[in-house]
Amino acid sequence: MDMHTVVVGTSGTTAEDVVAVARHGARVELSAAAVEALAAARLIVDALAAKPEPVYGVSTGFGALASRHISPELRAQLQRNIVRSHAAGMGPRVEREVVRALMFLRLKTVASGHTGVRPEVAQAMADLLNAGITPVVHEYGSLGCSGDLAPLSHCALTLMGEGDAEGPDGTVRPAGELLAAHGIAPVELREKEGLALLNGTDGMLGMLVMALADLKNLYTSADITAALSLEALLGTDKVLAPELHAIRPHPGQGVSADNMLRVLAGSGLTGHHQDDAPRVQDAYSVRCAPQVNGAGRDTLDYAAVVAGRELASSVDNPVVLPDGRVESNGNFHGAPVAYVLDFLAIVAADLGSICERRTDRLLDKNRSHGLPPFLADDAGVDSGLMIAQYTQAALVSEMKRLAVPASADSIPSSAMQEDHVSMGWSAARKLRTAVDNLARIVAVELYAATRAVELRAARGLTPAPASQAAVDALRAAGAEGPGPDRFLAPDLAAADTFVREGRLVAAVEPVTGPLA
Repeated sequence: MDMHTVVVGTSGTTAEDVVAVARHGARVELSAAAVEALAAARLIVDALAAKPEPVYGVSTGFGALASRHISPELRAQLQRNIVRSHAAGMGPRVEREVVRALMFLRLKTVASGHTGVRPEVAQAMADLLNAGITPVVHEYGSLGCSGDLAPLSHCALTLMGEGDAEGPDGTVRPAGELLAAHGIAPVELREKEGLALLNGTDGMLGMLVMALADLKNLYTSADITAALSLEALLGTDKVLAPELHAIRPHPGQGVSADNMLRVLAGSGLTGHHQDDAPRVQDAYSVRCAPQVNGAGRDTLDYAAVVAGRELASSVDNPVVLPDGRVESNGNFHGAPVAYVLDFLAIVAADLGSICERRTDRLLDKNRSHGLPPFLADDAGVDSGLMIAQYTQAALVSEMKRLAVPASADSIPSSAMQEDHVSMGWSAARKLRTAVDNLARIVAVELYAATRAVELRAARGLTPAPASQAAVDALRAAGAEGPGPDRFLAPDLAAADTFVREGRLVAAVEPVTGPLA
């Protein structure tokens, strides 16, 4: 099996596999054990379907309509109808990587053998992913309970050969045409299968997994920019000493302090405190960077624990148990995932806030300890980075709005049968925006801090080797250094891409060694 193939078994999946399939187009295969578990569970569902007693999801309606017993001749229609009626999303299209994560994670649960779906349905799901066919899924439609219903329904609709989907060339076409072009037969759903394709936390979980991957890079990048700002402000690195962080043993705090200390190793700028009014202590945004960055890191670690548990879960209702029972449950409720999605939006907002405070300090001649106003070439004629900080401040303000928790809300649905919901999908959608904004905020601090370091170097102070490596790599990426005013947006865009793609971390690690 090559490195570009992800094998789906019966015991869940990993975050790395989710990212590989969602973002990098890894192929998907079902393991032999999964096919066997699928077939065994289907035998149980078929046996229950043949009995006269009603079984939820097999021979009944759904939600508030669960009290109606459905006769055998109407059950295929019932399964088709639940998909068609639930594919009721509205608004902008959801990103391709999110839809691929959604599809892959639903396949993960189906392959567990707890859903009663036939092996051929699971294989069709894998075929869809491997063909690069992406169902059109809309922004609005999930309340994060009973699963991400509308988003998953749009995916199931494509399996049936209905609705619209995007082909591997990026063109949206009728799903039936795309399936035919790739030799995939539309699925004819049988008892329970329509319900099983809709009943999961897969969308919010996929977005959580990808946010964690992005935030890991951004937190390391923010440790680097914090170190660059400390250096440019002639701050002291004594506050990063490991013995200080050992007496307050939050793990993330120690990691961030160590990252900063390694970036600053060999600096000729730190500790100078060259002003008319010498400092005893640096400002909180500089001195407390490890405490703030570290607390966020610890929150990421907790969110990763929750994601790992969910990745190992089989989320459906009802489920097929190993002893042959088919039981209703509430495992589709998105509360565990929704909470951590909101936690991450909060810490991302606070990280953005402290980055902006350091940027503002770098630009203020009254607090920058000798740097020119706004890091301008000829202040008054030039505005320097004045409006770059405005842009950063606008992003921080948006981040604060996005930090308002979605999971604290609930709105009843399905005639009060589903009277408490998680809003986890909404938490995930706003977190994606927050992560995008955080990358931009970190990029603005990087752009300001590297310019400030270069201005110090022009006055004879030598930056740390890792700092110089960051400066050189950013300049090579197209973000220019100090000089007269110029069209600034392209420089900021280059810095954003540089941070977002992990190139800042990659630039300093040959000097510092691997950063956490």
